[in-house]
Amino acid sequence: MSEPSLAGLSLAGRTVLVHSPGPRVAETVHALVSSGATVTVLLAASDPIVSDLADRRLAAVVHGSLTAQLIGEYDVVLRDGAASVPSPAPVPSDAPGEVVLVGGGPGAPGLLTVDAVRALERADVVVTDRLAPVAVLDRLGPEVEVIHVGKIPRGESTPQETINRLLVEHARAGLRVVRLKGGDSFVFGRGGEEWIACAQAGVSVRVVPGVSSALAAPALAGIPLTHRSLTQGFAVVSGHVAPDDPRSDVDWAALARSGLTLVILMGIATLEAITRTLIDAGMSPDTPAATIENAAVTGQRAVRARLDAIAKSTQSEGVRAPAVTVVGPVVDTLPEVGK
Repeated sequence: MSEPSLAGLSLAGRTVLVHSPGPRVAETVHALVSSGATVTVLLAASDPIVSDLADRRLAAVVHGSLTAQLIGEYDVVLRDGAASVPSPAPVPSDAPGEVVLVGGGPGAPGLLTVDAVRALERADVVVTDRLAPVAVLDRLGPEVEVIHVGKIPRGESTPQETINRLLVEHARAGLRVVRLKGGDSFVFGRGGEEWIACAQAGVSVRVVPGVSSALAAPALAGIPLTHRSLTQGFAVVSGHVAPDDPRSDVDWAALARSGLTLVILMGIATLEAITRTLIDAGMSPDTPAATIENAAVTGQRAVRARLDAIAKSTQSEGVRAPAVTVVGPVVDTLPEVGK
């Protein structure tokens, strides 16, 4: 089956009948479903590939031949690679705006997902953080409004309440709003608060997941968070407050005994207190550790040391946020290559 001729045709929320499926029917159905369509495949005989798609609830199956009555039941009919629209698609008037919470990854434009790029291409307004892949915004047209609402550690920042208000006001004006964040919106990104604000205001909101720095920074430094025979899991925690701070609700002692790889975000200023707490709770002082600064962007570097020395090493090396610290045997698992 050739590639569907669907250029310029919006499929979101539409029903599509695939007729005469060929050897690439799986690819076609996946592409249609990814575009938001509800797919049915018309079969004259049994087909194991289509049966698998049906079992996975990606497509429904009808058996028989193509008739005028059957065609009339679908918004779009795809036959021999060509699409036809037997009935006009409803065109919404005064369509309300929406907010899309886009996780932009650790900062490199190349680590944006395809869905993130598509959301940005459709945006009327982009509300962006300072650690998002801001370079990609240079590609937007002059008609797109870009609003910077970055939070600088121990410096200037835009209150979360102001950000929530901006999202709601622009969406209520009928605009497509992208909230562009570094990493993933739901991993210490306060995306949940923004979702709640939109929902309470009656604004449509959806999420495009991003590559969290908790995963990306170690990988880019050649550190696997899990490795067979070393650890069966990892824990991602915030280090923005020290373990002895009344605001801290992390059970650091339990983490020290867990056998998991520890990934500490926002923990540069508190790293000495964190490592001391882990050691006091029983974690070996010679446990390998690494702090990765500016992952995925210019200036990326990794500082490695024992657990009892990593705080002093990062301090002497002048490591600054954003940085991710990894603690566990996995830090020394992979040999360095290309050096």
